[in-house]
Amino acid sequence: MIFEPQPLHKIKTYAFVGPSGTGKSYRAQMVANEKNISYIIDDGLLIRENEVIAGTSAKKAPTKIETVKQALFMQPEQQAEIKKALRKYKAESILILGTSDDMVNKIAKNLDLQEISERIYINDVATEEEMKEAKRIRQTEGKHVIPVPTFEIKKDFSGYLLDPLQIFKSKGKGAKPYISEKSIIRPTFSYMGNFTISDNVFRQIIECVAERLEAVYRVNKVRIDTMQGNTNIYIEVILEYGYNIFEILKEFKEKCKKEIENLTAMNVGTIDIVAKGIHMPEQ
Repeated sequence: MIFEPQPLHKIKTYAFVGPSGTGKSYRAQMVANEKNISYIIDDGLLIRENEVIAGTSAKKAPTKIETVKQALFMQPEQQAEIKKALRKYKAESILILGTSDDMVNKIAKNLDLQEISERIYINDVATEEEMKEAKRIRQTEGKHVIPVPTFEIKKDFSGYLLDPLQIFKSKGKGAKPYISEKSIIRPTFSYMGNFTISDNVFRQIIECVAERLEAVYRVNKVRIDTMQGNTNIYIEVILEYGYNIFEILKEFKEKCKKEIENLTAMNVGTIDIVAKGIHMPEQ
């Protein structure tokens, strides 16, 4: 049996257009739900039902030129990654977000998608007052919304702070409301001033990492020492019997460092992890 790749030009393509900072990303899921669209292209990312499945946010690009190139999917590697994901998931329709008709047209062309069949503009779904407020928040607080849950996007944003934005929604009359969570990306520019993070937050992050590792039975102790902008961490753990101690401590250390830097935007100086015991499973 010969596998035939998904023909991308058959994917029905929609566009959601509006100036930067007017609330497109905030309303993207709402527009997609109304049109029964499961896939969204936003700022270099391919999103499927609140999950990032391909791409890298253009917000991470080092220069404005690179940001534009990434948002338009101008690099062959980028294009290949998105196309592969669309074929894998057999997408039937997609919503492209952009600041202009020209931008969404270029994205569709670069990804070999069909011509845009329907365009929704921000002023079709938002009032003038709502767009002004969205611009004010972007300009004064540096916040940008991405239409995926905070947990999903955090791993892609080292050096940024993220806030969850929870919105109560209802699937219809008589249905129970549910919470739709968006991610607010806030660059750590100097205008934010100083901020501190409770030691308990670091412990919770470390315990969360430990729960995902079968070889770590329990976190016994966490001590935090912040000096000259670096966070130094001391951890004592109990490990499960039957694992290579040195390998699991190394893996745990690397995962803790990555997760803490991603979730707090703080620099981790050193992490010292000591195995204080072995948990023997009951026979």
